[in-house]
This record gives sequence, C-alpha cells and structure tokens, in this order.
Amino acid sequence: MANNSSGEMTFLDHLEVLRWHLVRAFAGIFVFAVLAFVFKNFVFDTVILAPSDPDFLTNKLLCKLAGVLDMPLLCINQDPLSFQNIKMSGQFTTHIWVSFVAGIVVAFPYVFWEFWRFIKPALYTKEVKHSRGAIFFASTLFSVGILFAYYIICPLSVHFLGTYQVSDKVENIVNLGSYIGTITSIVLAGGVIFELPIFIYFLAKVGLVSSDFLRKYRKHSIVLALMLAAIITPPDVISQLLVCIPLIILYESGIVIAKRIEAKREKQLAKI
Repeated sequence: MANNSSGEMTFLDHLEVLRWHLVRAFAGIFVFAVLAFVFKNFVFDTVILAPSDPDFLTNKLLCKLAGVLDMPLLCINQDPLSFQNIKMSGQFTTHIWVSFVAGIVVAFPYVFWEFWRFIKPALYTKEVKHSRGAIFFASTLFSVGILFAYYIICPLSVHFLGTYQVSDKVENIVNLGSYIGTITSIVLAGGVIFELPIFIYFLAKVGLVSSDFLRKYRKHSIVLALMLAAIITPPDVISQLLVCIPLIILYESGIVIAKRIEAKREKQLAKI
C-alpha cells in the first residue's frame, strides 16, 4: 500500500504542497546566499580565486610531484593570473551571482530533502524504506563532485586556459567575470556529473536503461572521458588520468547498480 495519507487531494492541492516545498527550498538557498554575500573576502580570496594561486593545495602538490618525477609540465599556476573588471557594476553583479551559486551548493542537501518530502507520500512503504539513504548518497556524491572539480579540474583548467596563447604578442589579462564563470561552471558540472550513479539508479528503476545498454556504450563513455580530460588538462598523462579515472569509475558503478536492480526485479518476478 502506498504511504499516502492524502490520496484524495486534488491537482491544485498537490500544486499548493509543491509550492511550499519550493518556497522552503529557495529560502534555504537564500539564507546561505546571504551568508556568502556577507563573507565575501572568504568566498572570493580563499575559495574562488585560490586555484590560480601558487600556494593552492593542488598546485603545491603537483609541483612537488613534478620535482620527484622530473616532469616540469606538472608544476602549474606558478604565475598568478591578472584579473580586470571592465564594467561599472561588474564586481557587484559578480558578487551577487557568486553568492547565489554558493547558496545552491551549500543548500543542496536541504533542497534535495524538500523534493524528497514532496514525492514521499506517493511512494509505497517498501519504496520509502529503500530510499531512506537517497538524500545521504546524493548529497555525498554531489559534495565529492564539487571537491573533485574544485581541487583537480579547476586548477588544471585555470592553468591551461589562462596560459594558452595564439601568439606571444597577445597577453592574457583575464576578465573577472569570465574567470568566475569558468570556475562556477566547472564546479557545478562536477557536482552534477558525480550524481551519475543516482541518475542511473532511477533510470534503471523505471526501465529506461539496462546494464547491457550501459556495457554496449562503455567504449563510447571512455572515449568521452578521455576527450574531456584532454580538453581541460595540460598535455601530460598524469593530469589526464586524474580527471579520466573517476569518470570511468562512476560509469562502471552505474553498471553495477543497474545490474543489481535487474537482479532484484527478476527475483520478484520469479515469486509471482
């Protein structure tokens, strides 16, 4: 039996319930966005601009590794980038935008929990029991993806894009908005990409993908991962592997998840 005490709710009633869940979710984002706006020195100097600094953790570790392996290409971001703002309101609007993105990132577990509370009444008791860990795993994967993108992909991308030149006559003076747009896009994309096992879980649940389908396109996924790694990293094998391997692991974990769901489904059909 479905865990639903409001089975006779009208469509408008459901919309009203959804509206309040959305209101609370946006309120959570707003609270953290305000905090990010207030503590702008920490958000910008310590977080946003840090990947371009030689003292950033990843940059220091790669430089040490470069000395051990005698691979100078690994020592990245040793010359801090120069940033400029060319619009009167540029820094203020950037401040607002970054605060909003920070609010989304920090409030993600709460936002996901609100959406889960909305769909929970429509689930069967058994489905609720099996989905209790969904918030934890989704939040954990999102956080790991954010950290991976921030500490691995961001410094590699900043180095490659910030030092790339079509000619020695053209100097790179990076626009602040362009830099922050790149960092936020990479970080948010990392969080979403690491949700891949969760997406596969739900797609396999409704029968839209199968383990055989995922195996069939395994080679394509590896090629895409290698292409992505080649685009955003310096031209050395170690940097490309740092980006490529986690993506392949996520895809392979999705195959395992889909296979387990299929095994459970076959077991249930056998009991009928």
